[in-house]
Order: sequence, then C-alpha cells, then structure tokens
Amino acid sequence: MIQIPGYTASEKLAIARRYLVKRQLEQNGLTKQQFALDTAALKVLVREYTREAGVRNLERQIGQLVRHAAVRIVEKKAKRVHLRSEDLQPILGVARFQSELAERTAVPGVAIGLAWTPVGGEILFVEATGMNGKGKLTLTGHLGEVMRESAQAALTLARSRAKELGLEARWFETHDVHVHLPAGAIPKDGPSAGVTLYTALVSLITGRRVKSGVAMTGEVSLRGLVLPVGGIKEKVLGALAAGIRTVLLPERNRPDLEDVPKEARAKMRFVFLKDVDALVRHALEPKGKAVPTSKSAPSRHGARGDDARATAKPRRRERAAGRATGVKRRIAATARPPRSPA
Repeated sequence: MIQIPGYTASEKLAIARRYLVKRQLEQNGLTKQQFALDTAALKVLVREYTREAGVRNLERQIGQLVRHAAVRIVEKKAKRVHLRSEDLQPILGVARFQSELAERTAVPGVAIGLAWTPVGGEILFVEATGMNGKGKLTLTGHLGEVMRESAQAALTLARSRAKELGLEARWFETHDVHVHLPAGAIPKDGPSAGVTLYTALVSLITGRRVKSGVAMTGEVSLRGLVLPVGGIKEKVLGALAAGIRTVLLPERNRPDLEDVPKEARAKMRFVFLKDVDALVRHALEPKGKAVPTSKSAPSRHGARGDDARATAKPRRRERAAGRATGVKRRIAATARPPRSPA
C-alpha cells in the first residue's frame, strides 16, 4: 500500500484560489466582478470549516458561499458580493473545528508535542501529575501500545538520570505518576511523543515549567538519545497554525526541514537535539524560575533563616508597642494629683 500525504493548509489555500473558486463561479453563473472572497476568509474555511486530506469539502463550502451570493444578486439586493471572514458564520453556521491554541504551560508537568494526522499536523498536550504512592505509572487518553511503551521508557530514563537532574532517587519509590493525553476519544499511537513524555515527567518531578510557545517531537532511547521521526513537514505547519514559534526536532531530522515552505520556516525557530540533556536545557525554564514548593530551601542564614526573618518583624513591633505603653504609663503617673494627707 502506498500512502500519499494530504494537502497542507497552504496548498489547499492555493488550490482554492486558482481552481475551486473559479469552478464554482462558472457552475453558478457568476463572474469575478460579481463575487469576491477574501484570503482571510479562505484561511478560516480551510482551518475551521473543513478537516480532510483533500479539498472536496472545501469546494462544497465555497459553492455554498457562491450560491448565497447568487441569490442576493438575483433578488437585486446587491450587484456585487464581497465576503470576509466575519461573514462566514451567518452563512455557514458555527465553525465545526476549533484549532487548539498553544497556551502557556503555567504549571509543571505539561508539555506540548506534535502529531501527524492524515489531514495535517496538530499539537498534542501531555499532562503528568504525581501523588503519594509506590511508584506506579498510570496512562490514559486512548493510547496505543507503542505510545505506552514510549511512556514507560521515558519514566525509566528519568529514573536512571535522577542524579544528573538533581532528583532524589527515593521520589520514584514513594510517588505514583499519572500521564494523560487529552481528547481521550481520539486514538493516539507512535513513538514520536517520547521527548514530550520525558519532558512532561522531568518538568513534574523537578518543578520546572516548560517554556512558553515551545513544542517538540522525537523518539527517545534508554541511552538518552533523541531519535528521528516522520511527518516533520506536517508537524511544523501544524505548530505554526497553533501559534507555536519554537520547535525542538531530532538532529537527524534536519534535512527534512527542506520540505517545509520557506515562508513557514522564516516565522519559526528550530532547535535540533542529539540527546535529552539538550532537550531539558532548551525545553524547561531555568532552575531559578521553578515553581516554589511547600518546603523552603535553606538560606544563607541557616536552616531556620526563613522562619527567623518571618518572625523578626512581629517581634520588633511587639517591643515597640511595649515601649510605647511604658511611656504612656509614666506620663499618666506624673499627671495624677497629689494625695491629701490623712
């Protein structure tokens, strides 16, 4: 079986401009002077009203817009119809597909991966959380066998590199880990989420957030190497559509970047990885920006430095209040009238 990749969003846009709009104008008896469709509106059609490998449904949506314009012209409500993106919803209804925006990963344990689908690339959130337990790993989100093995490999790799990451080895023995990939109704499989799973786990355990606007793809080995994966063109374009501006890729996928359109490459920053040390360095916030935990680190004042500083101000206020009370008492004593002799 030969697999033929679907059109990218930019390719669909070009096909619509050159062929689909013209064909629908001819079929519905209109001319270019009577109907116009903004480029922004075409982009919305591609991104939010259709999701397919080809352009069949895209042409149907364009045909519906052209027929709407034809009716208005026949009824003499307009001589020329120019549609913009804000005009689509009244005609076509609410958008069927909403692109999942890449929001800031505000808490440790959340990383953004990239997935290949027959209709293009998409971003994929990986969420990890920990709780007191005995080292159990739970995986949810309709994951396939290969992705489950990738998650287990990522956890094993994190345990084996606990010292390099500044972690306590006992953490893995006293905590259970739950990894979840949202959109549980959609099956997910493949090895390319390995780096995302590893990043989410390390972020959770170290308390360091993943950098904002960063997505990644790649397989990891138990030796800590980042291995190449497929679908780079679709994944990069999917990341761009979701608002991602920095993509982490395996070093051996560098040649595949030539397949990505120049205009897309110009808008993004690419970091190529050989091992997970580089992955952690480029994916996570510096240690100084880690989310504070319930236990404060010992300060230069000693183990009780934080407590001492916390109680110093109340004690000073108490001493000042005591001195003020003493002064008031002395003033009151001097102001009393002398007692009359008995």
